[in-house]
Amino acid sequence: MGIVERKERQRKEIRESILESAWKVVNEEGWQSLSIRKIADAIEYSVPVVYDHFENKEAILSEFNRQGFKLLGDKVKQARETQDTPSKQLEAIAFAYWDFAFDNKEYYQLMYGLGMPTCESLNSVPELTAFIGVFHTTIGLMIKDGPAKEENTWMKVHSFWSMLHGLVSINLMAPPVSHMGLTSEQMNKMILADFITGFLKGLVE
Repeated sequence: MGIVERKERQRKEIRESILESAWKVVNEEGWQSLSIRKIADAIEYSVPVVYDHFENKEAILSEFNRQGFKLLGDKVKQARETQDTPSKQLEAIAFAYWDFAFDNKEYYQLMYGLGMPTCESLNSVPELTAFIGVFHTTIGLMIKDGPAKEENTWMKVHSFWSMLHGLVSINLMAPPVSHMGLTSEQMNKMILADFITGFLKGLVE
């Protein structure tokens, strides 16, 4: 291995160490507690070494944001492919989204820590564009095949995404208590199913 290849490998290893240490802080203390100093201390390098790989803390969080939407996009795409009809696909997508949020709370909270992604971020993060494209394609098919063919697909996508995120956020902060012999998880699934039913009804009527 030549000097150039060795340096490149070393640089890649340091970058991976930075991300691993940063993710450890995020998991243990929350992403708000992340700092360049903490990362540098954890990997036993100086602060300038971290800055040599990432411009600032926000750049590290942006990388995790990209990774999170890549994972979420893969999950909803896989869920869609398990069903044959657009309505069933949308239902599967919603449940996959829900499961991702609760199985990956640190990722989810970081991904939405500054609010819903904007049009600007949609254009700058390919993983986010691919993720929202799964929503757009599926809802677009339902609108095309249903009575409301003149509906604005992007408006419906934003409505679906906003309501789904809002429902997830409420339950992440204050999960519903058990009721009528049902566990909190069972209650969550019933609430989600009720939301999906109402949204689908609005598309086909």
